[in-house]
Amino acid sequence: MTENTNAEKQSMDTIKFSHTEENSHAVDATFTVETNDFVNREEQEEPTEFEPTAEATLPPEMEQTRTTSQVDQKNKKKRNVKGFASTLAAGVIGSVLTLAILPHTDYINNLVPNVENQGTMSSQQGTAVKPVVAQPRAASSNSIADTVENVSKTIVGIVNYQQQQNNFYGNPNSSQSVESGSGSGVIFQKNNDTAYIVTNNHVVEGASKLEVSLFNGEKATAEVVGTDALTDLAVLKIDAKYVTATADFGDSSTLRPGDQVFAIGNPLGLDLSRTVTQGIVSATNRSIAITTTAGNWDTNVIQTDAAINPGNSGGALINPQGQVIGINSLKISESGVEGLGFAIPSNDLIPIVNQLIKSGKIDRPYLGVGLADLDQVPQMYWQNLPNSTTKGVMLTNIEPNSAAAKAGLQVKDIIVSMNGTEITSSSDLRKYLYTKVNMGDDIKFGVYRDGKQITVNVKLAD
Repeated sequence: MTENTNAEKQSMDTIKFSHTEENSHAVDATFTVETNDFVNREEQEEPTEFEPTAEATLPPEMEQTRTTSQVDQKNKKKRNVKGFASTLAAGVIGSVLTLAILPHTDYINNLVPNVENQGTMSSQQGTAVKPVVAQPRAASSNSIADTVENVSKTIVGIVNYQQQQNNFYGNPNSSQSVESGSGSGVIFQKNNDTAYIVTNNHVVEGASKLEVSLFNGEKATAEVVGTDALTDLAVLKIDAKYVTATADFGDSSTLRPGDQVFAIGNPLGLDLSRTVTQGIVSATNRSIAITTTAGNWDTNVIQTDAAINPGNSGGALINPQGQVIGINSLKISESGVEGLGFAIPSNDLIPIVNQLIKSGKIDRPYLGVGLADLDQVPQMYWQNLPNSTTKGVMLTNIEPNSAAAKAGLQVKDIIVSMNGTEITSSSDLRKYLYTKVNMGDDIKFGVYRDGKQITVNVKLAD
């Protein structure tokens, strides 16, 4: 019995050691399988050490010790399983909470610098004015009301003050500035201490003082950067401290009849400032003849049925994405006519705006002549023309030392062609001169003089 008891103890010690070592190398194993292996191994090993009858003769103390040891081993396994499961569950829950909460914190923003803010800082540090460009159309998640609210912050009212003689006290030299008209404008760029506004030339023409009314009610005095009467465009500047938002120009070449548009401006004065009207693009690439202080001109416009009234001039025509695709310029207001408003396309005005900011004026070839359409001149002045010639441009004035004077053009000459292109009106002549040739070029004019057709070569001044 003593020998058997000692053998039993040695067997139990061996079994305990083997079980502990096995667990140390099987962290990811299935514990149920290990327990079964242990039981099977125990059943196989016991008959080799003891006879079947010997097991029944073990004292109660030995049997109790053996049973207690097995229970302790099984409980230890269960505790290991529970501990592993708890650790795994805690890790999963922690990961889920991290992924759910982290995007709503500033950790990522602080870790990765904002590229957009970097771009803004770089542009503010520069001193040169960046050329204006049309932005590609992007999908907007904002409602129309939100879009209009954002763009409205860039719309300003412009009041034109002009000097007026005041003879009330008998002093003919006294004068005062009086309000002579008002219009609208769009803030499109902010560069360091200066903000730029685009508007119509006829809104600011002849002004001795220009006052700008902003979205928040503040008022500022504006300076003229440059004007172009022919295209009816002007650029103003104000102190940038008044400006909180700027507008983007869109690509007007993408417009189609039926596209939705909105006009924002100050119809009938500042009392109705930032009025919004809705409509569609009625037509694109319309050619409208207008009379300006620089002469007659056929201007390219967008036609819209959005309501445009006096005071809207210089305001914005925007698309649903909030981009300025035109500057409202004129309307036909004849009796019985409705829904015929016109805006200068953004793609036409952007080059003008950039050149006005750069040099304050538009450099165009200069001929140095006064013009009159042939059909507006009494026939007695051109009765020597062939019967087939009824269209052309008569020269009414030649400036001394101009390109025309140096080439030998004379008053009453009738121009009918330029480099082989037929010229039927003064608008044709200006459009060809300003769009087809450059300063320094040579032009062959087809001219009728005293009933005879001649060719005059004119070299445009640089």
